[in-house]
Amino acid sequence: MMNILAGTSSGVFALNESTSELVLDSMEVRDLYRIREILFASTGSGVFRSTDNGTNWTCTGLKNRQVWQIRGIENQTTMYAVTQPAGLFRSDDDGLNWQEIKTFTSLPEATKWCLPGTPPPPARARTLSINYSNPLEIWVGVEVGGIGHTTNGGENWEICLPGNNPDLHMICGQPGEPEVLYASTGYGRFDGVAEMVEGNAGVFRSEDFGKTWNYIWKGITPRYARPMCIDPRSPYGLTVACAPTAFSNFEDKGGAQAMLLRSEDRGESWRSLCDPTHSPCAANIHGLTTDVERAGGTIIGTDTGEVWRVSTDAQWELFSNGLPPVLSAITFQ
Repeated sequence: MMNILAGTSSGVFALNESTSELVLDSMEVRDLYRIREILFASTGSGVFRSTDNGTNWTCTGLKNRQVWQIRGIENQTTMYAVTQPAGLFRSDDDGLNWQEIKTFTSLPEATKWCLPGTPPPPARARTLSINYSNPLEIWVGVEVGGIGHTTNGGENWEICLPGNNPDLHMICGQPGEPEVLYASTGYGRFDGVAEMVEGNAGVFRSEDFGKTWNYIWKGITPRYARPMCIDPRSPYGLTVACAPTAFSNFEDKGGAQAMLLRSEDRGESWRSLCDPTHSPCAANIHGLTTDVERAGGTIIGTDTGEVWRVSTDAQWELFSNGLPPVLSAITFQ
C-alpha cells in the first residue's frame, strides 16, 4: 500500500483517502526525502529524522536554520543538507550529526548572495544534487547565487550561472546519466528582479556535469519555474510546476495561474498535465513528487492545502484537503 506524507507550513501529515494525521509539528517543511528506511524532513526548525515510516520523528540538528533539502547516496551513510541562511552541511552517520562545509560559504562569490529586497534578505541554499557514480561530486543551487559545483566533496568549488541566471530553485539529475542535469530558475538577480521575458526564468539542461547549460523553456508560459521532479521509471518524465511570479497565489485575481508541465524527451518538447478545471490552476503548486504506485504519475500539493494525484494522461484525483499550505510531499510503499 502506498504511503503519502505531506510537508506543510505547520508540519508533516500522514494521509490516506479519508483522513490526515499530524505526525510532526514543525515550521515550514520544505522537503521530504527517503533513503533506505530513513525519512528526513527539511523544516524551519532543523533536520528531523524518522525510522518508522514517519510515525515518530527526532530533530538531529540545525535547529536554528531553515533546512531546504537533504540528499544522500543509497549505499553510503553520508548525507548533505542545504539551508537558509545559505549553508551546506554534511553527516557521515545517516543524518544523526551534522557539520558545516565552510568552504562553500567562504567562496568570494558568496559575498553577493542575497534575495531581492530592501534591505536584501540572506540568500538560501535550497537545492542539491549528488553524482551517484562519484559521491564527492555535488551541485548546490543558491537562491540567489547560482550553482556551486565541487568534484572533491567541497575542497574546491566552481560557480556557474545557467543562462547568466543566479536564481536557482531545483536541481535534479537524469536517471542513469549523471552528466545530465536540470535546473529550474526564477527572476531574482543580485540587484533586484529581472525583466519578465523569455530566457530570464524557466528550465535549463546541462549535458556536461553542469559546466554549460541550455535553455529548454522556449515558448513556455508561465515562465517562473520552481518545483521539479523526474520519474525514475522510463521514459523518465520530467515534471515542472510554474507560475507567473514568485508571489503568485490563490488569492490573486483570477488565482495563481499555475501550470504543471511534462517532458519525456529531456526538455525538447513539453505537454500540459493540467485537466480542463486546472488549465491554469487557481491554486499555486508548491509540493511535487513522483507517484510510486503509478508510472508517470505525480503527487502535487497546493497553497490551498490540497493534495492531488495526477496521472500521466492528465487526470486529477483529489486525495486530501483541509491541510495548511502544502510545501512538499513524498510517496513510498
